Amino acid sequence: MGAAPGIAGSRRPEQEGCFLAADDFERDWFVRMNNTGGAVDVWEVRSIDADDLIQSPEGYYYFPGVIAASDLRLVQQDLPPVHHHP
Repeated sequence: MGAAPGIAGSRRPEQEGCFLAADDFERDWFVRMNNTGGAVDVWEVRSIDADDLIQSPEGYYYFPGVIAASDLRLVQQDLPPVHHHP
């Protein structure tokens, strides 16, 4: 995470790993949750077996390890933040 806050604005990881979206609905949900105020990139992860994922208490799946850069492909770049209106 470095100095950047988590996608939900937390200062520490929600889990020890990387959350992965299973489908377009989950991808869009994670993008909308962006709390940094900045643009978001969406990456496709290759060569991760679904059996290696762990379900968090909130019901989302994460990979409990490091994902190699060679297993990533940028699919959407600089998606603008979603502004929530009251």
